[in-house]
Amino acid sequence: MRIGSYNQIAQVYGNKPVKKGYNSEDVNVSSTMDQVSFSTMGKDMQIAKTALKAVPDVREDKVNALKESIANGTYQVSAESFADKLMTAFNEKAI
Repeated sequence: MRIGSYNQIAQVYGNKPVKKGYNSEDVNVSSTMDQVSFSTMGKDMQIAKTALKAVPDVREDKVNALKESIANGTYQVSAESFADKLMTAFNEKAI
């Protein structure tokens, strides 16, 4: 299959010579540098992430208070409250 003569194709694209390389003096240095900018949401998320790193995963004061009340026998659990929470958790995971 013949597409046509070379002259017709050259007329479509023009007869301009192709520049094979570039002169380093012609390149603007500021246009070749990458830049990064963060949105205010990204900055806020970074602040929150840093703040969360400072907070311990386990609240030792709460754990120690519960351990002490269990050891003393003063820890009271309402059976009705426990059953309500158990059923709520079950219903949320049910299909």
